[in-house]
Amino acid sequence: MENVEAIGAIETFGLVFVLEAADAMEKAANVQVMGYENVASGYISVIAKGDVQACQTAVEAGVKAVTAMGAEVYSSVVIATPHKDLAKIIDRYAIKELLTDLEGG
Repeated sequence: MENVEAIGAIETFGLVFVLEAADAMEKAANVQVMGYENVASGYISVIAKGDVQACQTAVEAGVKAVTAMGAEVYSSVVIATPHKDLAKIIDRYAIKELLTDLEGG
């Protein structure tokens, strides 16, 4: 996560809604979806990185997409200058790590 100017995250309920959010985020702005975390009882978050304005635009688009489907967004955030230690959290839930876990590696 070196040189990341910002991260944006959206939390909702259910994989279908977070996929819609992630799709809208990537289409709305120049961000890269970094990963997701599925926590207890179906709450799920998606995390993207990019510059501050791109993350803001992406989060707004993701929130709009989820609410348009009739789902609730429980929280959303844009962190303009994330502390370097946040990389530990982002890296743990990175898509490549999740795929490795699924493959048993």
